[in-house]
Amino acid sequence: NEEIMMEFQKPPPLDVHCTSTDCANDLHCFKQLKKMTPEERGKCRACGADLVDWDRLHQRDLGDAPHTFKALQHELIRHHYFHIEIDDTAVRHAQRKGRIKLKEAARDRLAKYLAPANPPRDGRQTPMTGNAIFYAQHATACCCRTCLEYWHAIPKERKLSHTEFEYCCKLVELYLDERLLDLADEPVKVPRRTHRNPPSRGHREAHP
Repeated sequence: NEEIMMEFQKPPPLDVHCTSTDCANDLHCFKQLKKMTPEERGKCRACGADLVDWDRLHQRDLGDAPHTFKALQHELIRHHYFHIEIDDTAVRHAQRKGRIKLKEAARDRLAKYLAPANPPRDGRQTPMTGNAIFYAQHATACCCRTCLEYWHAIPKERKLSHTEFEYCCKLVELYLDERLLDLADEPVKVPRRTHRNPPSRGHREAHP
């Protein structure tokens, strides 16, 4: 049997940002602007839509996670990461890890890049693709301390408490469980991609 040659192309960069909106399709951005009055805070910065029960969300009740996930999806970037297909590199990485090790890696990442009082490169520390953990962080607003503050009422510039850290970890784990339903608990051997090499200079195909 001939080996099937799979050509890998890096996916194009996502044209979605934390402040992106599509209000006509009920996809908003609730990140505050400095000029907002107290009455405007918590509403969409573009159209003023008031859709999130912030008091309920800020209870940080894992038993209420279905409501939390639904609320998060009112924001365009969160909705995007709840529904976009997880890229092939991220899926293959998850398969090589297995569900148990992937969740351990998620905890390690949150401990390094979210839990400290002043995480390195805060606001830019979570890539957009390449790892299912990144998808989970953006979807659940556990990607940086700014998103964590306005979505989950966890103040910046102090270390996360044990309870706050566990809450963030559990949200990420719930997302991974929902989006990677077929992921095995243990690592799976995944064949390496085979790149199709272009013909060398001067090469001519033989014709009958």
